[in-house]
Amino acid sequence: MAYADFVTAMMSLFIVLWLLSSSKPVKEAVAGYFKDPSGTATLAGSSKNGSGDNIELKKDDMSKIKEALEKQIKALPDFEKLKKNIDMTITSEGLRIELTEDEKGTFFESGSAVPSANGKELLVALAQEVGKLPNKVSIEGHTDSRAYSGGLSGYGNWELSVDRGNAARRIVQSSGIRVEQVSQVRGFADQKPRDKTEPDDPSNRRISLIVQYIDKPVVVEEVAPEGAKGEGKGEGGKAGEGKPAEKAEHGEKK
Repeated sequence: MAYADFVTAMMSLFIVLWLLSSSKPVKEAVAGYFKDPSGTATLAGSSKNGSGDNIELKKDDMSKIKEALEKQIKALPDFEKLKKNIDMTITSEGLRIELTEDEKGTFFESGSAVPSANGKELLVALAQEVGKLPNKVSIEGHTDSRAYSGGLSGYGNWELSVDRGNAARRIVQSSGIRVEQVSQVRGFADQKPRDKTEPDDPSNRRISLIVQYIDKPVVVEEVAPEGAKGEGKGEGGKAGEGKPAEKAEHGEKK
């Protein structure tokens, strides 16, 4: 046996013995590297700065994402004060993160689209964790059904809900979420109340971040009829591109 082959075999033996005696996190880290050498995986052994573009997270992984986000949020200094206003649920659309308001305003001042200090801090914490994922994110703004009294002519619930959603988008995109990761910003005014029995309840005023499931796009080829000129391909819309929400003509409510 050549000396070089002998040394290689000995090195391999020592590596195997080291792995057998290593802890579970170390084994997962090594396995994570060989599964994803580019370092974009979200499991152990991944790069914290990786975009995760090479990974496809399944619906079963949403519970793990939820746990990671909850851990990040619990580290905030004011978590005990804010926890009753933060709700995470796994839905058919993805992981829905609701930041609800109370009577005095928690994340936004009443009638304003300017985030509070607590709102900014929480959105930054969420962005730092969600930005590591390959999942698309949609952002929603909601209001309650009380009449808007901001004093601006022609400005109501529709405008306020969209402006709050955009304010949240600007914060998360400057704090970890990639520009292309945001698929939609939607404003629903008071049309989708959280508490349908109490449309005036402050909890209906909220910002929702939805970490969407990853679905493989289905490509359908259109076959042009015989004798037809041109390629016959239809134009497909991009994710998140749709008609903007129509504004109400009458007094939107706050």
